[in-house]
Amino acid sequence: MMVRFLYLICFILLLSTGIGMAATPVKIVVPKAVLHNDTTTVHQRDFNQATLKNYSKQPEFQYNGVYVGPSLWRRFWNLVWHWINEFLSSGNNGSFVALFFKYLFIALGLGAIAFLILRLVGVDALNIFRNRAVSATLPYAESLENIHEIDFDSEIERSIAQHNYRFAVRLLYLKCLKQLSDAGQIQWEINKTNSVYVKEITNTEQRIAFNLLTRQFEYIWYGDFIIDAPVFQKVNALFHDFKNYIG
Repeated sequence: MMVRFLYLICFILLLSTGIGMAATPVKIVVPKAVLHNDTTTVHQRDFNQATLKNYSKQPEFQYNGVYVGPSLWRRFWNLVWHWINEFLSSGNNGSFVALFFKYLFIALGLGAIAFLILRLVGVDALNIFRNRAVSATLPYAESLENIHEIDFDSEIERSIAQHNYRFAVRLLYLKCLKQLSDAGQIQWEINKTNSVYVKEITNTEQRIAFNLLTRQFEYIWYGDFIIDAPVFQKVNALFHDFKNYIG
């Protein structure tokens, strides 16, 4: 037991000696800083006085005007849009009311864009919502038109003389229906639609040509487009050429 105790003491002494040796700090050598002189050549640059003088004579570089601020009209609309923006972004006014006005302004904006597009393509957007009867100089109503009782040549000439080219196109189409009816190509009835007449034509080439005339007529008459003399001459030529398809 005594020998083991001596061995244990020796082991502890050796272990403590190794730990003490491992913990010895290492000295770090820092290199000495060396200062270098800056030998870069500096070139002094000056403003070109001639260029500055030239700029000073230009109106966009003259700041002598007095800013008076936006006009009263601009300030009014700025205030309106600021109020609208504050109202829509505020949570104290109720989500329903805010959403209502939000989509109301969106709808108004889309409506304005649609109105502008219709005006650009030549459609009178206001007349779409009006129950306006088509003005005519003929002594009969549109609903009572009988193609077998109309003197087409004289009435077409009268419409052209009065520059009522839309109504002249309608008369040309009714005259075309009469020619097809007289030739036995269609069965004319006052309540039939134009698409029915197209389907009644059995000849393929004749049906295609008449369908083209029908589209031209409906585009001008029901679309309420204002046509001038040159456009009418082109449409009149199409109706005149269609006579070659009628046997």
